[in-house]
Amino acid sequence: MTAVGSPGWSRRALGTGLAVVAAGCLAACSAAPSGEAAAPSQQAGGGTYTIWDPYPQYDGGSAWVKLLETCGTQAGVTVERTGYDTSDLTNKALLAAQQGNAPDVIVVDNPVISTLAEAGVLTTTAENKLDTSAISPNLLGAGQSGGNTYGVPIGANTLALYYNKAVLDEAGVEITSVTDWASLTAALERVKAAGKKGITFSAIGTEEGSFQFLPWFWGSGAQLTKLDSPEGVSAVALWTDWLKKGYAPNSVINNTQTTSWQEFASGDYAFAENGTWQLANAKEAGFEYGIIPVPGKNGGTAPAPTGGEFVSIPVQRDTARYATSQQLVTCLTSTDNSFTTVGTLSYIAPTEAVQTRQVAENPELEVWVAAVKAAKGRTGDDLGTKYPKISEPMWGAVQAALSGAKSPEQAMADAQTAAASATQ
Repeated sequence: MTAVGSPGWSRRALGTGLAVVAAGCLAACSAAPSGEAAAPSQQAGGGTYTIWDPYPQYDGGSAWVKLLETCGTQAGVTVERTGYDTSDLTNKALLAAQQGNAPDVIVVDNPVISTLAEAGVLTTTAENKLDTSAISPNLLGAGQSGGNTYGVPIGANTLALYYNKAVLDEAGVEITSVTDWASLTAALERVKAAGKKGITFSAIGTEEGSFQFLPWFWGSGAQLTKLDSPEGVSAVALWTDWLKKGYAPNSVINNTQTTSWQEFASGDYAFAENGTWQLANAKEAGFEYGIIPVPGKNGGTAPAPTGGEFVSIPVQRDTARYATSQQLVTCLTSTDNSFTTVGTLSYIAPTEAVQTRQVAENPELEVWVAAVKAAKGRTGDDLGTKYPKISEPMWGAVQAALSGAKSPEQAMADAQTAAASATQ
């Protein structure tokens, strides 16, 4: 994504139309007739292997593209790489699969994995003997559907709370006291009483809003299959009460993660919910800051949603190509290359060994490693392509409650009805 200093929200956002595209492609996105010739770069034994990724911001001189070329050289082939915007990449992958000329390797946003897998576009890691044994299970879950794993995560990012130390000091708040919802709300009350502003976040009516709401929803103990549970309602009520009491600004209803960050960067707010990708901007904000995990309702670290991509091998008519594709994926996700890549993409590594190296080099990443270890995939719990059909009514419920159009109870009850109807 292109949001201030970040690898880009567009890579994490799950377009609401993807489920529709996938549904229409379930029957259509199969291999082309056997008599139809493959594209030249896709023929078995050819010296060129195609890789598609969602990083159009990286040109031929970037560390990312140089890594792709190095992996190609090590595998004895030439890599032909194309970078697309996330939504374009998904649609092109579906179309390419239908036409029988899918790329050899594809790097896709983790929520898209289930869309492509259910459309029959991707091979499984078992089919291509890709080793995922060192990957953290909670991160691997975002690339699983129907009991199969469809790629290897290249890295992950997630959400936490940034805080402004000067604002908290002025309000007499010790950050170590903030351990759950009650203590966080008490801190916001003291900040407001001191004449400062409390917390800012993004509650916009898009997937971006759901992404930011999920740590509070999951942190309450709620499940996406039951939006109107008492726990789920309590998460909406928390945000709604913050607005009513002036602890959070009304602007959150329209805030993106970028505009929310800009509010925090003004220096007036005590807290901001945002991601790993804002670290560079935090260093330039001009005030002393810190980071804590989003607290669960009753303490501990709330599960936040994982952002980041998976490296996968699409289905090919010529299965002889898979061996080289496997070499390319293994190279891209090897320990040494992973350490370089997660630095380039501002991610936390998917393996504990590389996470340890990251923290040793930059201790500030320790809180992000903890957050990633507690995170979970939005399409996890075997939701797959049902997730966007649940997310949309959920963000609509949050909008309705924050605007005062509905009570938290009614908003989530209506959302559950809509989600249940859409996922039947």
